[in-house]
Amino acid sequence: MPEKPPIVLTIAGFDPSSGAGVTADIKTIAAHACYGVACITALTVQSTSGVRRVEVVDPALISDTLEELAADLDIAAVHIGMLGSGKVVKAVADFLSGWAGQPGSRSATQPGKARLPNIVLDPILKSSSGAELLDAAGTRLLVERLIPLADVVTPNVDEAGVITGIQVKDLDEMKAACAKLHEMGASAVVITGGHLEKAIDLLSFTTKRGIEQEIFKAERQRSNSTHGTGCAFATAMACHLALDRGLAEAALLAKTYVTAAISYGHPLGRGTGPVHHLYRMNQQRRAAGSGSES
Repeated sequence: MPEKPPIVLTIAGFDPSSGAGVTADIKTIAAHACYGVACITALTVQSTSGVRRVEVVDPALISDTLEELAADLDIAAVHIGMLGSGKVVKAVADFLSGWAGQPGSRSATQPGKARLPNIVLDPILKSSSGAELLDAAGTRLLVERLIPLADVVTPNVDEAGVITGIQVKDLDEMKAACAKLHEMGASAVVITGGHLEKAIDLLSFTTKRGIEQEIFKAERQRSNSTHGTGCAFATAMACHLALDRGLAEAALLAKTYVTAAISYGHPLGRGTGPVHHLYRMNQQRRAAGSGSES
């Protein structure tokens, strides 16, 4: 009997072009040999050319969906993406708080509920085309309630700047923003610097010895297939944590995955095309084909 894959829950919006959001997350989860389940927080009208409209899902429906999934499945990791409004942030925070005991224990607030592990928060505030994807109340609640609940927070440099009030344009400013996020309750942070001149990611995490940091560098990808990089990185991190990999290894492997997904991307649409979340399937097919010919 095949080994049961880890279950990864993604809580995010729906992008009909499948470059980002829950459908992209499910592809990323499948690419990492995990099983994906999803709770949609918002419907969007968008394409590779940008976001045209956002309709937030009823928070009560989100709460019911999350409770149903968590009661039925052994969730190994949670990815949180676009939330859309303060009411949705509250619904997600209330849900996670209800399942918030110590790892492997039962929650003191909700007896019988085990803590959900490996919560990765991607604090999506705006689309790459500039559309607002979280209101002011939602941003405030995200800082106050979700950041302390997350095991890892993965903002890009722009999101880190908005959340911390620190302009982030180089490595020193990334370190300052990480320190501020730790003060806000984040136990681990990865600030992704794909928007910088040099593609640097910074992992910062707390230990008994204090704060430790690791820097991950890569060559900038000259590609127009970059839609969904943040979603892919955060979801890949959740998958690697679900597979019992450490923080540093998870961050490195997630960065490697996104870099490859960009390089294998196809020029789809009239705007910024999506990364190729399932590029490994093409590699496997080529390998199988070459094996059959020999």
